[in-house]
Amino acid sequence: MADKCHMCLLGLIILCPLFTGSSGVNDTVFCNSGENVRLPCNNALSDCNSTTWIYKKHSGTVELVAGGEKKNDIERHERLSLGSDCSLNIKKVTKEDYGFYSCRQYVNGQQQGTDACVYLHFLDVSSSSSQTEMRPGSSVTLSCQLYYDGVSCDTLVRTEGIQLIWVNQAGVNLQTDSRYQISFSSTHCNSTLTTTLLNEDHNREWRCQVKQRNELKTSVTYTVNYSAPVDTTTLIPVSSSNSEKKSSQTTAAVPTQQDTQITPTPETTSAPITTQQVSPSVIGIVVAAALAVLLPAVIFWVICKKRADNRRETNDPVEHKDDVTYTEVATYCKIQAKKNKVHDDDKVTYSSIRGATAEPQDDCSQLYASVNKNHHK
Repeated sequence: MADKCHMCLLGLIILCPLFTGSSGVNDTVFCNSGENVRLPCNNALSDCNSTTWIYKKHSGTVELVAGGEKKNDIERHERLSLGSDCSLNIKKVTKEDYGFYSCRQYVNGQQQGTDACVYLHFLDVSSSSSQTEMRPGSSVTLSCQLYYDGVSCDTLVRTEGIQLIWVNQAGVNLQTDSRYQISFSSTHCNSTLTTTLLNEDHNREWRCQVKQRNELKTSVTYTVNYSAPVDTTTLIPVSSSNSEKKSSQTTAAVPTQQDTQITPTPETTSAPITTQQVSPSVIGIVVAAALAVLLPAVIFWVICKKRADNRRETNDPVEHKDDVTYTEVATYCKIQAKKNKVHDDDKVTYSSIRGATAEPQDDCSQLYASVNKNHHK
């Protein structure tokens, strides 16, 4: 029975490409994981009550839709639906969905015309390393495989113009970049990309595209995620001769000459701390604390200097000019209980004291004060 099914499948695969026109048109649909795809039915009649969808793969043949109604006894029943134009819609495609589909029309139990054949090809990308193994310096190999059925990969490449191309996130072909080793196997329609990861590869995207006669059909993106963030504050490139060599060389952690290292205490086992690792907030706190200490000290010093200047001005002698300066001394006696009678013959001689500033060459002997008193006899 299995041999008969294989023979029937082989016959359908051979016969479908032979028919063209409205009676039978072959289509190829490319997809990747999670997409929603539509498989056209190019031989549909006026309504879909006559439509039957059959799925064929090397594992066997399954009837998905009969008389315009979905079969309930199939595993992917919930993901299938019939469009208004009798096309077959598949939600969230998986690798198990690739294969050979045919749309067939029956009227009163009799098949009308030939099958409309649709080939569903599935594109998938996988990695030789898990995400936890992703780190700078390690080697990674990405595999881009096209899953197909019915014909050989050589036939797809030669007659259908199928190509698998690796590009970066900017869409640039990586085939000419010496950093990447890319090889293609026509046995399994598989293209592999091998490279050594760099620090800057974190969150980098590489994309595998499938093209048919230079027309993009679908693509799958692979994103590199390191398990732990890479500290690149003190990382400098080993070689910087040109931009191409920068991207192909690994980077090394070399401290720059401007880094100031702090020797850890016996209890400290952490790595030396560099000035580039001090956060701006810490620097701000240190500056604010320094200002808080210095500002009161400056104010206190200014106040003390002012007081000292005032005290010095008070103690300095009053400078007198050479102009005449007189000092008058008057003495009054307020005691009136006893009044002395002044004799007429008493004579009082008043003395005035004149202050002068003598120059070093002046004769100080002429500066004197005399008091003459006549005694009454």
